Amino acid sequence: MRIVIAEDDALLREGLAMLLRAESLDVVATADNPTTFLAAVDEHKPDVAIVDVRMPPTHTDDGLRAALTLRRDHPDTAVLVLSQYVETLYATRLLSGRCDGIGYLLKDRVADVGDFLDALTRVAGGATVLDPEVVTQILGASRRVFALETLTGREQQALRLMAEGRSNSAIAAALAVSPASVEKYVSNIFSKLGLPPSDTDHRRVLAVLRYLDS
Repeated sequence: MRIVIAEDDALLREGLAMLLRAESLDVVATADNPTTFLAAVDEHKPDVAIVDVRMPPTHTDDGLRAALTLRRDHPDTAVLVLSQYVETLYATRLLSGRCDGIGYLLKDRVADVGDFLDALTRVAGGATVLDPEVVTQILGASRRVFALETLTGREQQALRLMAEGRSNSAIAAALAVSPASVEKYVSNIFSKLGLPPSDTDHRRVLAVLRYLDS
């Protein structure tokens, strides 16, 4: 099995390479940034790439976007994402096409070397291996998007104005409707987004967060 590792933490990168080589696996290249990583994939044509999500230059989702590029340009190369975070948008995109040869594991939940090696072997063999938390967050994001899609056009307009910090009276003026109509829109938004009355949560803020998250 030929492997390329993309990880900007030098200690973890080299430690992982040593671990895999000790298991007689062929680590053909390591990289600390997406550009070097993709160049290494082009050069070595590995069987599987291990990729961290947050890498230079932005340390946000650069690694995961590089994984998407890899899957486009080298569809036969398996990808195992190993990260501290679940980036639901790009994780969903990564899984939206061919799901064979894809893995997404959270670093702090990979406690057993044997389990990690088993996951790597299965991904290289064409399986899909996802941490349960990754599945939970992707499904949660999908449900939130679906809930927003159930809003009527007026309710979506009202929610967008809420996100701008507008009061109900300001929303009524902007939409040229009565305050009572806005109250109905807002009530429907709370209901469709699954935000019941609560003494501890501010439903208006939570609704806006759902909107922004989408």
